[in-house]
Amino acid sequence: MTQIKISIRGAKRIRKGHLWVYRSDVRDVTDAKAGDIVAVVDDTGNFVGQALYSELSEIALRFLTTREETIDSEWWRERLRGCAERRQAIAGETNAYRLVYSEGDLMPSLIIDVYDQVFVIQTLSQGAERLQSTLVDLLVEEFKPRAIVERNDARVREFEGLELRTGVLWSAPAERSGDGALDSDSALMPQVSKAPSPLRSAGAFQIEINQHGIRFFVSPLSGQKTGAFLDQRENYLAACSLAHGRALDCFTFNGGFALHLASACDNVMGIDISADAIAAAQRNAALNNARNVEFRAANVFDALREMEANGDRFDTIVLDPPAFAKNRASVPSAARGYKEINLRALKLLNPGGVLVTCTCSYHMSEETFLDIIAEAALDARRRVQIIEKRGQSADHPVLLGVPETHYLKCVIARAIN
Repeated sequence: MTQIKISIRGAKRIRKGHLWVYRSDVRDVTDAKAGDIVAVVDDTGNFVGQALYSELSEIALRFLTTREETIDSEWWRERLRGCAERRQAIAGETNAYRLVYSEGDLMPSLIIDVYDQVFVIQTLSQGAERLQSTLVDLLVEEFKPRAIVERNDARVREFEGLELRTGVLWSAPAERSGDGALDSDSALMPQVSKAPSPLRSAGAFQIEINQHGIRFFVSPLSGQKTGAFLDQRENYLAACSLAHGRALDCFTFNGGFALHLASACDNVMGIDISADAIAAAQRNAALNNARNVEFRAANVFDALREMEANGDRFDTIVLDPPAFAKNRASVPSAARGYKEINLRALKLLNPGGVLVTCTCSYHMSEETFLDIIAEAALDARRRVQIIEKRGQSADHPVLLGVPETHYLKCVIARAIN
């Protein structure tokens, strides 16, 4: 096995629990090739661990283990089994969940989501890319999926020098019903595409998933992320437990919050700038026969200002925007965006109204986010109670020592005047 030497600083980072070593801390990569699993030692020759090596990314090493052990197909099988065991309870409640959460599951740069036994895989580094065929074989053997899809169109792959791809990697043989007709979805699945953007053609198949009794259509080859946002699943229930009256769901995407709130509220309005997202949300509303929910396409910032001017008021408002802070440099501008929408939402809330406000920006810390909400409340001249501080769902576990695994912050608050 190729050996790489790193600085004492880099080694200390790993020994404190992180899984990444940056290129500036790498000393010698003479024989290492892109995607290799390498043994890592510090400047004094002491063993640090074994890691995936990237020759292009600033994250040069992603650690798999700090032990001297054989990393082969069986090693990866045991990691996958461990992930499945930790999610047994979740898999018993829903047919859509995250099976592998990269660093959070000690499988860095690898994402695997499950939608009704269709597995969606993302290999986000040179090392994970090299392992893709092995992982597909293991998923077939261990889980007997209907299909395995790759959503390797994430822009982070460009930092690894990897092409952007979407497509079907494997599908179960089509079965025939008693009358000889094909009854497997696999017969309808599109072939692999190397398009540089998510497929949005008629070939992008849909899957029905169920979360807390609410049904959704998802499109693994064309939806956001790997087809849906699975990280808010538990927050849907928390929001629903306090929601009441007239509700507004901003940045609704496929209607996740809106459709969960429908059972607790008199009526729900969902808004999103994407016409495609609104069309998907409307299909999901029809699927659930949700007659008290409506959706419309609009810029949320403009819509909130217009509603305020019109004197509209709500008893429950959800703010679940996309990540405004993509990097550390964008935090100040992101903070202004978060403050704007929270300020507008607080002005629209009736006394006793509930605000569910979220950020999925890792670079936006919880402390900073709470400060933004406090500033928005001050400017809106509202007294606000924090009822609950939440994070991402349990199938997206936060790994201590790797703060990057904690990205979603969800605050549930009440305006008391």
